[in-house]
Amino acid sequence: MDPRAFRQHDPDDPRFDAEAQSRFDRRRILRAFNLSLAFVLALVLAYSAQSGFDWRPLAVAPWSAPGLLGVLTAPLLHGSIEHIAANSVSLLILGTLAGSAYPKATPRALPLLWLGSGLGAWLLGAPGTYHLGASGLTHGLMFLLFMLGVLRRDRAAVAAGMIAFLFYGGMLLTVLPREPGVSWQAHLGGALAGVVAALLFRRKDPEPPRKKYSWEIEEENLERIDDELEPPPPRDVPVRWQRPDGETRRVVLRFPSQPRE
Repeated sequence: MDPRAFRQHDPDDPRFDAEAQSRFDRRRILRAFNLSLAFVLALVLAYSAQSGFDWRPLAVAPWSAPGLLGVLTAPLLHGSIEHIAANSVSLLILGTLAGSAYPKATPRALPLLWLGSGLGAWLLGAPGTYHLGASGLTHGLMFLLFMLGVLRRDRAAVAAGMIAFLFYGGMLLTVLPREPGVSWQAHLGGALAGVVAALLFRRKDPEPPRKKYSWEIEEENLERIDDELEPPPPRDVPVRWQRPDGETRRVVLRFPSQPRE
């Protein structure tokens, strides 16, 4: 048997662990991308059918009891092609990033982000207006990634948070009123929900193993060698010459006693 073939399947080989981890990471990123793409396609289908019915009962109508239905349905509706295009790109990037970096926390956080963006529009919006779109969900994902990077502080979390901030750091400003016709209320609700979700689910995903540098491995090897060469303390060394308990004194050779003067 070729020893090289054996090394390729040896689980004790660190190269085997690295290759397995790399394949696992690729599958996780691909799964997060496919799920994000499927949701974006669902938004496109909903927008294509939106012209065939009255969408206003499905939008968020602030301070209206029937308008509470929009908390569940408004993220599926959009006002224009530019609106859905901008949200689709954001959802594809942020959804893939969140789903691949936090495969356990992200599914738990999404319902909270969904409800938070809708409730923010319903509570803070002006009566008589309609709020729709998934922009509150995108803000929730960005704040979720950024806050998880701040709270967890491991390498993967910080990298994901910095990438999200690099692409969509401007969302820090869009949670406040800036442009007319933009639902900043949904942005603010989604952002607050993202912060709350990060606090609640920051421990759901285990921290990835930290990569050790060569100088750290050398120091550990030196410490292990020093520990092996270091003699044990005296209290741990067994004393062979002590008599067992209860053993009587034996006389091997009796010497004559010396007279005292």
